Amino acid sequence: MARIAGIELQDNWNVNYALTRIKGIGWSLSATILESLDIESNRKVSNLDPGEVAKIAKEIGQYPTEGELARQVKNNVTRLQAIGSYRGMRHSKGLPSRGQRTRSNARTKRGKRKTVGAFRKEALSRVSQDKPKKEE
Repeated sequence: MARIAGIELQDNWNVNYALTRIKGIGWSLSATILESLDIESNRKVSNLDPGEVAKIAKEIGQYPTEGELARQVKNNVTRLQAIGSYRGMRHSKGLPSRGQRTRSNARTKRGKRKTVGAFRKEALSRVSQDKPKKEE
């Protein structure tokens, strides 16, 4: 198993797929890195020699990945919130910040549905039924 950027890459994976398991590296960046190093993308990780693994690790070091990338994104969001931008406000309220509709969707960001209002009459009748009546 090769270890690059703190991630264990399994031996039976193709190199181009294995690189996408590193946070911050997608298919296109993976292909660019392998092309710049003249490594075939369909080779298995087990077929790479230690020199090639070191070259790949050095090339990946030029891009923000894993923890560094997460810190960068967090700093960007914090900056938007600090300057009081619209996007920063949406982030702090936990709502979509890129113009998506929220009337009928956005369940992932907004969480489980909560019913507001509309049940007052039913709730009052239920409460009055539950109370024992006073005997005179």
